Amino acid sequence: MITRRLASPDAVLFDLDGTLIDSAADIAAACNHALVAHGRAALSEETIRRFVGDGARVLLARAFALAVESPELDAALASFHAYYEAHPVVHTTLLAGARESLDACRGRKRILATNKPRGTMLLILEALGIGGDFDAVRGGGDGPLKPDPFTLLSALDEVGVAPSRAWMVGDGPQDVGAGKAAACAATIAVLEGFVDPARLHAMEPDVIMKSLLEFPALLHSAS
Repeated sequence: MITRRLASPDAVLFDLDGTLIDSAADIAAACNHALVAHGRAALSEETIRRFVGDGARVLLARAFALAVESPELDAALASFHAYYEAHPVVHTTLLAGARESLDACRGRKRILATNKPRGTMLLILEALGIGGDFDAVRGGGDGPLKPDPFTLLSALDEVGVAPSRAWMVGDGPQDVGAGKAAACAATIAVLEGFVDPARLHAMEPDVIMKSLLEFPALLHSAS
């Protein structure tokens, strides 16, 4: 679904989890490691998928049913990070259309803007061979998390592109919200990620795609 004709961008910002990569199983494994290590029962992957999108601490707060600021989460978060950094890509793969979408953006600035912890993000990019595809990367710890626009604006400033010349592509309300708050030229939502499609529709992005397989044609059709 396209709500308006789009202008061709000078930069494209991509989310990571659920947009470029299918990382649900590895996130769930790291979360369950933290739960079990701290005396809690493991949860199903489907349950954990619903907790993803707002950073590792919020993920664990939801899994542990604790307040985000609870000091009990500090040790759990350390367990989560240690496990995930040791097992970043046991099951994680590029999603269909990810490689083609990154290739379609050649000649434009390509930016990764994710709430995933930066250390794990860098390990995944290296393991999947896409670290060199980005002109700038931002992850958890680089500033306020999406939907705050800080990381988008910071990365765009680094590559010298105005938000009005950039598209934001992601699978979550956080991505659409950040793109709108940054005044990006377009917000593009991908339905095959972690989020209930109804939540994405409610954010009223400029484009809704079933998967990134549709993205190259959208980019080429922009005026």
